Amino acid sequence: MNDFENYDEKIARFGIATEETWRVFRIMAEFVEGFEELATIGPAVSIFGSAVAKRSDKYYKLTEKTAAILAKAGFAIISGGGGGIMEAANKGAAKVGGKSIGLNIDLPHEQAPNSFQNLSLHFRYFFCRKVMFLKYANGFIAMPGGFGTLDEFTEALVLIQTFKQAQFPVILMCSDYWKGFIKWIEDVMMKKNNFINQKDRDVFTLCDDPHEAAQIIIDFRESGLKSGIQEPGGLKKHNNHFGYNNTNT
Repeated sequence: MNDFENYDEKIARFGIATEETWRVFRIMAEFVEGFEELATIGPAVSIFGSAVAKRSDKYYKLTEKTAAILAKAGFAIISGGGGGIMEAANKGAAKVGGKSIGLNIDLPHEQAPNSFQNLSLHFRYFFCRKVMFLKYANGFIAMPGGFGTLDEFTEALVLIQTFKQAQFPVILMCSDYWKGFIKWIEDVMMKKNNFINQKDRDVFTLCDDPHEAAQIIIDFRESGLKSGIQEPGGLKKHNNHFGYNNTNT
């Protein structure tokens, strides 16, 4: 087979490679925009929860109240930017004049940005979005929600457990919703199988009172401790743009 006979195959491979290369640039663009927009927001709290909770739902109202308390205390509120609990978080911050940030995700269904954001970012990739939730937060609050909420909650736990994230308050709100999940963690994961230990369990706190939850995060801020995704152990700060020690230049 000569070069002319496999020309179509080469073009197909080139097309795939080009598409993947541009995907890398899209990912980089999402990180750059997120870092630039969020670098100056000050202390912040990320709040997660169901996208489909109704405005009449008790969890919606509790989220709105919690966000308002934190915004009054000087925290920016970061949510996923959609409806339900995410909307309640943004609404609570906005109504008291606080910074209300939405990290919106492009989905084929479900999510439209809520109208209570005064800073709105849009992401195609969930992993870029999750970095922004973690990097700029002084605390996490997980309200009742589904798989997405569990994903964001457990992501924080894993990063703290593996020392990739400085330990900071991670709060599960609403014991009536989470008690079965916590019982499974304690009885099955920890006691029966020893897959986690008590220190791992103690990374998060169960709470029902919005004032108590806010105070935990306020106390953390006032302690002077810093949150944020940790720099990998092999990397040190240098004057080059890439953050590593390049001895070849």
